[in-house]
Amino acid sequence: MGKPYAHPESLVSADWVQEHLKDPKVRIVESDEDLLLYDVGHVPGAVRVDWQGDLQDQIIRDYINSEKFSELCSRNGIVSDTTVVFYGDKSNWWACYAFWAFTLFGHKHCKVMNGGRKLWIDQGRPLSTEPSRYPATRYVAAGGDEASIRVFREEVLAHAKAGKPLIDVRSPKEFTGELLHMEEYPQEGSLRGGHIPGARNVPWARAVNEDGTFKSTEELIAIYQDELGLKPADDIVAYCRIGERSSLTWFVLTYLLGFSHVRNYDGSWTEWGNLVRAPIARGA
Repeated sequence: MGKPYAHPESLVSADWVQEHLKDPKVRIVESDEDLLLYDVGHVPGAVRVDWQGDLQDQIIRDYINSEKFSELCSRNGIVSDTTVVFYGDKSNWWACYAFWAFTLFGHKHCKVMNGGRKLWIDQGRPLSTEPSRYPATRYVAAGGDEASIRVFREEVLAHAKAGKPLIDVRSPKEFTGELLHMEEYPQEGSLRGGHIPGARNVPWARAVNEDGTFKSTEELIAIYQDELGLKPADDIVAYCRIGERSSLTWFVLTYLLGFSHVRNYDGSWTEWGNLVRAPIARGA
């Protein structure tokens, strides 16, 4: 057997989820890029959380406030000690994004289902097309330590000028400036392409296997520590285009490898690539 993850309790298998489908202390949350996938079929008992409609403020580019987060949890039958298990499409991009957002609001009991939606379906596990509904609760957001896991543009600029580790988790062509978005997506959202000066390109996909599961501890150490030279105590900032892919890398470094100071720049390239006079580097 390989070396265990730093926080193995944060990652659960599809077997574990199937065994806990009717556990009242567990709430399974599906969070996808494609919202219609939930209607096509979801893990029985899972509720849908829309990363944009549910977690994002609809006027200001920011997250909802604590009151609205409490309402979101309340209507999905979540209480403060509920174990919330996230899964979704795209190798769990949006599951990790929702995990990160719940952590921002101080929910302590969060897990990710390894392999996400793809593995669950590939293994022929049960699906439901009926929306899951639960009795409302009285959830009160505890409030998290935002500064420990989230970073803003001025801090990122200072971070870059100080030569501290910056990880750009986008595709190589986005990093070089050839593309403004991933291939096969509309090339929109930013006026300029490239990367933050000093950033190293480690595409998020290097951390996962073809079946959507995360790579082993040894494989992750080889990428982030041996190849990139990162140390577990380093002050690290990760970013992508809107913060979802970098949430996955934040999860990998924080929970699978045990790094102590990793922050997600959710403004990412849609902010940086539109900032007047923001420094940009191009090429490899």
